[in-house]
This record gives sequence, C-alpha cells and structure tokens, in this order.
Amino acid sequence: MNQTGAYDWKRCPEAERFIAGHIDGFLKANQWAANFSRSLKEKTGTLFFDWIDHIVIPDSGDVRAALENLGFRKNPLAETPAGISAYSHPGAIFPDILVKEGSDKPSLEVALMPESLAAFAAIHGMAHAPEGEPLSCYRRLVVSEENDTRLLAVERRGYRGYVIKRPSAKYYTKYGDAEGLWRSRCRWYANQEEGFRETGQTVDDMISRVGRDLAGYLIFKAEREYWVFRNRASRIQKGRQDTLGLGWGNHDHHTFRCSRRHMPDLIKILEKLGFVCRERFYAGKEAGWGAQVLRHLVLRITVFADLDLAPKETTADFAHYPLPMEKKLGTVGLWVGLHGESFFQAGLHHVAGRFDFERLREGLAKEGISTMEPFSHFDFLKQAFTEGQVWRVVPDRAERLLKDRCITGDQCKRFIKEGARGSHLENLQRREGFKGFNQRSVSAIIKATDPRR
Repeated sequence: MNQTGAYDWKRCPEAERFIAGHIDGFLKANQWAANFSRSLKEKTGTLFFDWIDHIVIPDSGDVRAALENLGFRKNPLAETPAGISAYSHPGAIFPDILVKEGSDKPSLEVALMPESLAAFAAIHGMAHAPEGEPLSCYRRLVVSEENDTRLLAVERRGYRGYVIKRPSAKYYTKYGDAEGLWRSRCRWYANQEEGFRETGQTVDDMISRVGRDLAGYLIFKAEREYWVFRNRASRIQKGRQDTLGLGWGNHDHHTFRCSRRHMPDLIKILEKLGFVCRERFYAGKEAGWGAQVLRHLVLRITVFADLDLAPKETTADFAHYPLPMEKKLGTVGLWVGLHGESFFQAGLHHVAGRFDFERLREGLAKEGISTMEPFSHFDFLKQAFTEGQVWRVVPDRAERLLKDRCITGDQCKRFIKEGARGSHLENLQRREGFKGFNQRSVSAIIKATDPRR
C-alpha cells in the first residue's frame, strides 16, 4: 500500500524465477511429482505451481538474505517446529518458503494443498495414513520420496502454521456443532435486517465454539458447496479436479453481491471472522459498480464484496457506512433484486480458481461449457467468466422490482418466464505473483452479464 492509502500491487518476476527454479529441479528429481504435474494439465487444466502450499529448502549460504531481497518476510502467523522458519511474500501471491536448519535429508520438499487428504490418498492409492488426527487443524501425508526430494500433501482447517497438534476431547463435538449451525441456518428472510442480525449471532456462536479462524474455514467451505450446487460449470470442473483428489484448493477469490444498504452488514460479519479490508475497487463510470476487497491472512481467502456504485461515491467508505438505495439499479443491484443477497439465498456470484487459462477453456468446451470473452489477457493476469448459469426468478421479486419502477413490464415478464443469469466460474491465471485485479476491462464484462441485455 502506498502513502496515499491506495494499493499498487507489483509484478515480482525475480521471486517467481527463484521459486520456479526450485520447482523445476524438484520435478526433474521426483518422477511421481512430474507425472502428477502432467496429469494436472491434461485432466484438470490446472498448474502444479498453483497447488503448492509451501516449499522447504535448506538453510545454506545466504538463502535468508536472498529471500529478504526478493520481498519475502518471516511470517509471524506461521507456527513452525524447532529449526524451521517460515517466509511469506506480503506483496505477491506465492507459496510460503520454509527454511530448514541443518543438513537433514531431504534437501528439498514441496507440499501440495488438496482440500481432503482422505480423498487424495484414496485416489492415488496411498497405503500409509496421514500424520495428524482427522479434522484437526493441520495434517500431512508423505506422497513420494525420490532422489533427496519429498512430495507432501497437507490439509488445513483455519490454521497457517506447520505444527501437527492433537485435538482436545471436546474438539469433535464443538466442530460438528459449529458446522451444523452454519449448514442449517436460514437463508430466506423477508426482513434482511433480521437476517443479518441472526446470521451475526450464528457467527458469534460458531466462534465461541471453535474459534474465529476455524469458523471462517467452515463457513467458506459450506458457501463454496452451495455455489457448486447452483452452478453447472463449477460442478463439472470440481469433478475434473476430484479425479485427482483435489477439491477446491486452487481458489483465488470468492465474490459476494450485496445491496447498497446492507454492504456494511456483510462487512461487519466478515471482519468478525478475521477478514481485513484491502483495496476498494472501482471499474469506471460506465460500469456502475464497485467492490471492497478483503483478505484473511490465516485462511488465505480473498473476498470481493460487490455493489452498485456511482462515480461520486468512489471515495466513500461504503464498506462501513450504508449508501442510500436508488431506484435506478445497476448490474449488481438488479442481480440482488432478482436473486437476493449473496450472503443468503442467492449464494456466491462466482468463485475464481487458478488455472492454466487456455487448457481450462478447451477442457470445459469439451463438456459443453462455453467461456465469455476474456476481460484480462496479459502475460501476468488472465481472467474470463464461463457463460452465466441461468436461475429461476421468484415472481414476487420481479413484480416488486416492477412496482418500484426498477424494470419494465416486458422485462418483468421475461425474467419470470426465462429466469436470469445467476452465477459463473471464473477462469483466472496469474504470473509473477501479481496480486491485483484488472480495474478497467472488467467493466465491459460486468455490463455484458446484466440480465437486461
């Protein structure tokens, strides 16, 4: 962040080359990992790099100074075993680098991050059990040891560290209760104020049982599952990734759409869960929308919270102070009017995953899923939505919008008869650790997703 308070994310090609050099050497030495890397591209349209949780390298020479020069810093959130230090890059998206003292073998470790070790082990025929108790905060599985290298798979639940811990006797009861609270919550409210108040109380209850970070993990896992249930493209892609036992470990960001009035209510709940507001996003006058970007440093989850936004409102703190409701709705406001708040019945508008951009488009096309025109197509950032999943529109919602003169009579009839676009899967590919987003070209694609078009 610069001194004016604006975020100016940089490309970090030198840091990427440093990591890529270790990965290239690793894949040459570890045949299992090399074969797996090829399978990722061919079967899932994803890249080995994007599935890496962390890399462990020996503390040789001036490696610590080299990491510092590349922008890495010791991560105070990362609890580590004795003799190991964890480095993260605050200005870029890279896996953590763990520096290990001494000369114990292996000299190079790479850890992948599938959602479930049980699924990963079953798919790949791993006979040995993971280290760590089921559902605990951190578990790991040795996948392959070859030529002084070790490939691991790790599983996390609301934890950024690297220490395996045994849960308490009451942990599993509290875990199940907290998960049940969210999955059984009400999503349909006639009164949105009541909905956010009750949901906030549910979050408080979950946090009191399992803590802030684990509560956030459970909530976002459930929200992704609800989104998959309502989006065919994501179901197909998840099926492709599950053929290798992966799940959604490659998510990049989650997008909620919100009304202007209730944006602060959403942000309040997210901040309660440990999310921190990052940059405000404004795509330009012609787009008519904006977003607050938030990041959870422990969960490594990024959120886009979208709303209708006018040019004169771009400097306002709309994340914490409600904007007045407008009769003329933009793309986001109309979506909320037709489908409801993302945090309730509508669910996530989209989840972006990190993919091999062209291979994913080709793979989904073979499954009958077409992709819209890219709204970013740079060497360091590529983004495109799949064609929108059409959802049924509840007649009462369309008629309320007609009564409020937000849509025309013809539009009302068409929405009731044909439905309206509800959700997407976002195909995203990053290079050079670029952490930002394209704030210009995205306006055209948002406009193209407007149900009135």
